[in-house]
Amino acid sequence: MNNQMQNILLGILTALLFSAFIYFESYELTNKAVNTIFGLAAIGLFLYIPKKSVLVAGFLIGLFWFYWIGYSFKYQGVGYMTPIITFSFALIYLMFFSPLYFTNKALIRAILLFILSFIEPFDWNWMQIELIFIDSYIGAFKYQLASVLLALSLPSLIKNKYKYAPLLILLLAFNYGYEEQKDAPLRIKLVQTDIKQEEKWKRENLRSTVEMVFHEIEIAVDEKYDVVVLPESVFPIFMNRHPKLIQQLLEYSSKISIVAGSLLIEDDKDYNVTYVFENGSYKVAKKLVLVPFGEYVPLPKFAQKFINDTFFSGASDFLTADKPTDFIIKGVTFRNAICYEATCSEIYEGNVSFVIATSNNAWFAPSIEPTLQKLLMRYYGRKNGATIYHSANYKGSGVIK
Repeated sequence: MNNQMQNILLGILTALLFSAFIYFESYELTNKAVNTIFGLAAIGLFLYIPKKSVLVAGFLIGLFWFYWIGYSFKYQGVGYMTPIITFSFALIYLMFFSPLYFTNKALIRAILLFILSFIEPFDWNWMQIELIFIDSYIGAFKYQLASVLLALSLPSLIKNKYKYAPLLILLLAFNYGYEEQKDAPLRIKLVQTDIKQEEKWKRENLRSTVEMVFHEIEIAVDEKYDVVVLPESVFPIFMNRHPKLIQQLLEYSSKISIVAGSLLIEDDKDYNVTYVFENGSYKVAKKLVLVPFGEYVPLPKFAQKFINDTFFSGASDFLTADKPTDFIIKGVTFRNAICYEATCSEIYEGNVSFVIATSNNAWFAPSIEPTLQKLLMRYYGRKNGATIYHSANYKGSGVIK
C-alpha cells in the first residue's frame, strides 16, 4: 500500500471513530464501552496520524456531522445551494482541524486540539470535541478532555520503560458523575408533531394545524397533565395578530398550562417566540440565540443584506431578546429555549434546574440532526445540572438528562 492511500485510509478511520457515537445514538446502538474506545482511539489518531490524514479526517468529519445543514435551503427557494453548503461545511472543518497539519509533535497537537475545543466557526457551536465522550466512561468537562489529551500525547516524549506511564492520567478523565438532574414536580406532556416543512407554512393547512393542536391539548387535559408543551412555531403565524386564537388558548389555560411556539411581530420586527398560557393570561419569551445563516447572517454588515436577500429571500432577519427568559409554571421555574439555543451555553447561565425547549427539526428531515441536537442538549444539561423537556416537530421530543 502506498503512502497516499495509507494517509487517506487513516483519515477515513479517524473521522469514522470521531463520528460513530452520533450514528450509534441515531440507531439506538449506544454502548458506553464502545464509545469510550472509539473516542480515545479518535483522539489518539488525531495526535499521531500523518499530516495529510488530518486534512482528510477534518473534511470527512465536516460531512459526517453536518451534511444535513444544506437541506433547509430548498425551503428558501435556493435548493441548488444544498450540495454547495454541504461541501462548504466539509471545507470549514478541514480548515478547523488544519492547525494539526503543521506539526507532527503529539503534545503540540494535543494543545492545539484543546484550543480548538473553544473555537466556534461563524458562531456555529455544534462541534464540541468533548461531545464524543458524552455517553462513555470518560467525562465531558474541559479538564477531562485535557486529561485525555495529555495521557495520549505525553508517551511520545518518553523513551524509557516508563513510556506509557502517562496513560494513568486517564484516571482523571473518568466520568465520576455530573451534577444532579432532578425531575420537575409536574406532569408534563411533550407533544411531537410530524408536519413536513414544505406543508407547514401553507395557508390552506393552517386550519388543520390549529385543530391538531387543540386536539393534543384536549388529550393532555383528559390525561390530567399539568402542562402541555408543543413544538417551535407549531402555530405558523404571527400569533399576536390572531386575537381569537389567543382567546381560545386562554380559555383552555384554566384547565392546563400551555407552552407553544409561534411568531411575534412588533414595530414591523419579527421574533421567534414561545407563548405560555396559564390561568387565563399569557406571557411571551423571545428567542435569545439565533441560528447562524438560518435566522441571522454572522458576517460584516456590508455582506449581510446581500446574502440575506440572495439566499434567504429576506427571511434571515429575526431579532432577539436581551437575556434568557424564565417562566414560572404552577410555581416551578423553567428556562425558555427555542431550538438551536437549547444547545448554547447562554441558556444555562445562572441557576437553571429545568429547561423547556421547543424545536422544528423538519427543516433537516431526514437526517441525524435531531440526534446531534439531543446529544448536545444532553451535554449542556449534564454539565449544568439541568433537566430539559423538549418538544419537537419531526423528531427529538423527550426528557433529556
